[in-house]
Amino acid sequence: MNHLSAEAQYVLKFINQTNKPVFLTGKAGTGKTTLLKEIIATTHKNTAVVAPTGIAALNAGGVTIHSLFQLPFAAFIPDYKPVNLISGSQKFESRFTLGRHFMMNRTKKAVIQNLELLVVDEVSMLRADVLDAMDFMLQKVRKNNQPFGGCQVLFIGDLLQLPPIVKQEEWIELQHYYSGMYFFNAHVVQKHKPLYIELNKIFRQNDAQFISLLNHLRNNSITQQHLDFLKDYVQPEFDLKKNPGYITLTTHNSKADRINEGALQELNSKSYFYNAEIIGDFPDKIFPIEPSLELKVGAQIMFIKNDISHEKKFFNGKMGVIKSLSDKEIIVLFPEENKTIEVDLYSWENIKYSVDENTKEIKEEVIGTFTHYPIKLAWAITVHKSQGLTFDKAALDVSQVFAPGQAYVALSRLRGLNGLILLSPLNLNGISSDQSVLQYATHKATPEVLEETLTIETRNYLLEIFIKTFDFKQLIQEWRNFQFSFKDELPNSTKNKQKIWATTQAESLFQLLEPSSKFALQLKKIFNQEQVDFVFLKERCNAAYHYFFKTIDFVEDELLLKIEEIKRKKKMKVLYDELQALEAIQLKTLLDLKKALLLLDALLEKKEITKEILHSDEIKYFKINKLVTIANRFKSENSSLLEDEDDASYYDAPQKKEKKDKKSTLETTFELWKQNKTIYQIAEIRKLSAGTIFSHFTKLLEADLLRLEDIISDEKIQELTEAFNGYTNEPLGEIKEKYGDQFSWDELRLFKASLKK
Repeated sequence: MNHLSAEAQYVLKFINQTNKPVFLTGKAGTGKTTLLKEIIATTHKNTAVVAPTGIAALNAGGVTIHSLFQLPFAAFIPDYKPVNLISGSQKFESRFTLGRHFMMNRTKKAVIQNLELLVVDEVSMLRADVLDAMDFMLQKVRKNNQPFGGCQVLFIGDLLQLPPIVKQEEWIELQHYYSGMYFFNAHVVQKHKPLYIELNKIFRQNDAQFISLLNHLRNNSITQQHLDFLKDYVQPEFDLKKNPGYITLTTHNSKADRINEGALQELNSKSYFYNAEIIGDFPDKIFPIEPSLELKVGAQIMFIKNDISHEKKFFNGKMGVIKSLSDKEIIVLFPEENKTIEVDLYSWENIKYSVDENTKEIKEEVIGTFTHYPIKLAWAITVHKSQGLTFDKAALDVSQVFAPGQAYVALSRLRGLNGLILLSPLNLNGISSDQSVLQYATHKATPEVLEETLTIETRNYLLEIFIKTFDFKQLIQEWRNFQFSFKDELPNSTKNKQKIWATTQAESLFQLLEPSSKFALQLKKIFNQEQVDFVFLKERCNAAYHYFFKTIDFVEDELLLKIEEIKRKKKMKVLYDELQALEAIQLKTLLDLKKALLLLDALLEKKEITKEILHSDEIKYFKINKLVTIANRFKSENSSLLEDEDDASYYDAPQKKEKKDKKSTLETTFELWKQNKTIYQIAEIRKLSAGTIFSHFTKLLEADLLRLEDIISDEKIQELTEAFNGYTNEPLGEIKEKYGDQFSWDELRLFKASLKK
């Protein structure tokens, strides 16, 4: 953590040590995305990442807000109006209609119920009404009336970039409820203000004069003196054709498309077309680039992803020129470096969240992939699509900016002034920032406030964690609800036969209610001291753990045993589902008790609270080991029910393979290869094309993790050796053209990779 700035370290501490909502902001190029990756990699909390749009969610490695919370595409009124309001073609929802009409499937409910940290990326585009709808759904699904249902929320974004979009007919109704449409105008944020933390160190630019100019533009304090200074960079007649390497930033899609298409058509070389390979569920509305890519030799392109290999040959926004093309090979030249590289395919993943039944951890599942070359034509791009990109040279056409912050976004893409061209003078009337945003920026926390707040909120969080861990009211209430469900059963119904068993288990848990309430008072007393005595706290929590765990664990065994019995009986699906729901909360209660002991150890040893600290094999395999024990016990006690193992369960879904800790894409492919999977089997398992898996193998060869003879026959290697005799790194297309079908493209690339070793 020491490599992070002081502000970034505070963010990590507030995430891992408190339940305080946080707004993380910073100027363009201050490392917000890098910090997000660090948070995801190290936090011990069950986390989901959401964003307002599909592309933003894809870039953040998460899902859309509307998808996770199953929100309709309609404006939200934070009121209990009983009917949908319709104004012209615009539909409105309210708390009443959301609560009554929109059902959420069990998987999404489980994710939201187990959520501990919700990350909202690109928050500048998040509308206030959408955030209030999210808050409503969190409270409803989690059955918790606290803001955001008791879940911590991390908002990330730069409010002085692109604002939320609201139609006029929506605002006519929404203005009765909101003073503005930014996320901080939401009712939940007004009542429960997040801590405002700003990253200050700029990594993209190091030119002090340019940074000062950007700061004034960002803060709406640009003066005539600044405009006079920028006049030196105004070149209306600048000829992009005579100055390769410059990209035009403009405000409208149609203009950017027209520039790119016109420049491509002017090239006399042959057109090559490359199409994306889409596997599984990957909707066109989240395509990261156009699925069909037309290229010609001489075309100016840019990369839209960072190079994930250790070589770091390109970055997001790096410009290049197409040097050579063939059906399966794209060679790019970086003129200023006099360097050429082959472009590899890249796979974007569409994910969904689910909850691991054994550990209650939120996990990601890849449901679709979009594989394509991570490049696009780059004579022009819109300001909107340039967010996150870094350019060395750009010609800005921002005379018609139509939203606050567009001019700032455009200029801040550049590393420095020496690469800046203005195709027209900046218009002061078109670059003003929203005054409400500038006013909100005054809430930024000082270092003193951060330190003081961290101390208070850490203590509050720890007390909350321990009280929640040893508070069994929700578990007991779920058993009471289950008991109550027998009231409507007929005396001789199949479910009613389980009533005595259910009452016995429930009664044993009811006995914990009073002692757990008394222990909560003890905890409050310990935390009310000026200095918390963590040694004494651990002693008391250990005693409480052994007292409570024994009873809850016994009921868990009885519950699993009953599920094992019921799943073998027909016409018991409703009861089976009720038992599964009870078991989910029963298991989480037990795992939380175990995590509390790990947390106490970390506090005593004064360790940072991280994912690694609060995870253990005992927790990871707790339910798996228990299931084995219960299965053996059931067999010994119920041999008569086990005559036909083919009918072992009427209700269980097929078991999915256990999700491993997330590895890099190369590591995942390599692990599967070591399990003796073929390249085509790996492609099927990973929902990737075989070509993508072959590209992984070229990198594994370059990294000395594989030998060429592991993949290609000795005979074929001999033939390739002869074909590559005298090879001096020219395009593989020349060899392919000479030898035709004797070698596949994949064989040529693998052999070329082996030469680099």
